[in-house]
Amino acid sequence: MAFRSFSLAALVWLAGVAAPLHAGGQTAASAATAAAPGAINPLYTTPPASLSSEQVASMQQQLLDWPQLGRYRDDNARLRPPTPGEARVVFFGDSITDAWGRAEGTHFFPGKPYVNRGISGQTTAQMLLRFRQDVIALRPAAVVVLAGTNDIAGNTGLASLPMIEDNLRSMTELAQAHRIRVILASVLPVSDYPWHRGLRPAGKVRALNAWLKAYAASNGAIYLDYYDALANAQGGMDPRLASDGVHPTPAGYAVMAPLAQQAIARALAKRQPEKP
Repeated sequence: MAFRSFSLAALVWLAGVAAPLHAGGQTAASAATAAAPGAINPLYTTPPASLSSEQVASMQQQLLDWPQLGRYRDDNARLRPPTPGEARVVFFGDSITDAWGRAEGTHFFPGKPYVNRGISGQTTAQMLLRFRQDVIALRPAAVVVLAGTNDIAGNTGLASLPMIEDNLRSMTELAQAHRIRVILASVLPVSDYPWHRGLRPAGKVRALNAWLKAYAASNGAIYLDYYDALANAQGGMDPRLASDGVHPTPAGYAVMAPLAQQAIARALAKRQPEKP
């Protein structure tokens, strides 16, 4: 029983410390929603005695490699360096990126030197911890970052909008310090999460996207707007584009692909960021 309690407490602690606190004042985008209660995965607040052995085992497994550095470690070791003149692009994200080209009926930019480094379920805090291994070390010309929806869903604990913004800001600064062009993608529309119902996330998604757009414009990044092309009147996605309301169908990815390609072209046309 004590071991179960330790696993739960440790996971909550890791989730809390992995996402940095907001360093400055609230942005205009986040101020309107900062007061709203944040979501937390119900597993993290369930009394330990009520957890099943499978739930405990799952959390223990997550604690063994919280940022999931093991997922792509071998793939990264096998990946050759980019050839001279090759504009490698890393797509860095969660399940929406992970499934692109891997889910049946989807295609991931055939013939392009693009690398998929998405991991299902991840939050920006986890992504920040693996940014060096799964982005910087691959020596890309550009990175496409699509992240934040799992933070809003509370996948790894409480994450306020300022906390999410700080993680995205840190990833951008790390990339630019290594002369990697940054493309910040909007969070996809969502009106409800199938695994955490009732959160009404549409307003937070819009607020985060407003911040992403403004931050990109003022910090030398490219803003990639998937949201406007996918959103319905409720701030979600129609079943044709996302059968569960979150994860794109092949038709959804078909809408996203040319938008991503246009953003990449704009980013590669920019001068490389200067080293600090």
